[in-house]
Amino acid sequence: MPASVLIVDDHAGFRLSARRILEVDGYEIVGEAEDGRSAIDEARRLKPDIVLLDVNLPDLDGFAVAREISKEPGAPAIVLTSSHDREDFGDSLPSSRAAGFVPKDELCGAAVAALIA
Repeated sequence: MPASVLIVDDHAGFRLSARRILEVDGYEIVGEAEDGRSAIDEARRLKPDIVLLDVNLPDLDGFAVAREISKEPGAPAIVLTSSHDREDFGDSLPSSRAAGFVPKDELCGAAVAALIA
C-alpha cells in the first residue's frame, strides 16, 4: 500500500507539481492545504502517513505547524520543504519536529523516502 501524503503549500502550482512528482513515485496524495491552520485540520482529519510541509506559509510558519501536528497520537512523518536553502533556516531545521528537509527543486519520491525510512 503506498504511503499517503498531505501536501501543504500556499502556491497551487507547487501543490500540483508536488502531487504529480510524488504520484509518479507511487505515493497516494490524500489532500492539500494552503495554510497552516488548514494543514493542522486536514492532518487530523485525513491522518496521512506523511505531511509535505512548506516552511513559509501565510498564517503560521511550517515549524509551528509541525509542532502542532506532532502532538497528535500516531502523528505523520513531516517533511519540510522550501524554495530557500537549508542554511537560511539556521538551527530551526535540526531542532524541528520534522523528519527532514527537501528543497523544492530537489523534491522526488526517493528524497522523501530517504527521510522517513
